[in-house]
Amino acid sequence: MATYTKRFLSESVNGKAILVAATSTPGTLLHTAVSGTADMDELWIYANNTSANAVKLTIEWGEATAPNGNIEVTVLQESGLVCIAPGLIIQNGLTVRAFAATTNVITIHGYNHRIAA
Repeated sequence: MATYTKRFLSESVNGKAILVAATSTPGTLLHTAVSGTADMDELWIYANNTSANAVKLTIEWGEATAPNGNIEVTVLQESGLVCIAPGLIIQNGLTVRAFAATTNVITIHGYNHRIAA
């Protein structure tokens, strides 16, 4: 039977938010998935926009090539936490990165369920 372990996103320090500084690819690193294909990471990612304007956010999911690896969303101004990745699965050492149209106004919160076979 598989086991689930709740963990921080790999680039979060002690569970703190990750500030999205990048405005183009490659984005700010959020998480590096478990290596190999036996185990999986189930990611829950939330974005918060601290600016007074709506900001386009791009999540590079495993690769930077659109449309295969990109999730794009406009995060409304001062919107609180917006769910960006509702339990999406990733593995094999792939990375999840983010960039935004405006630097240093989007913060990323989240966690990882490590699913071990």
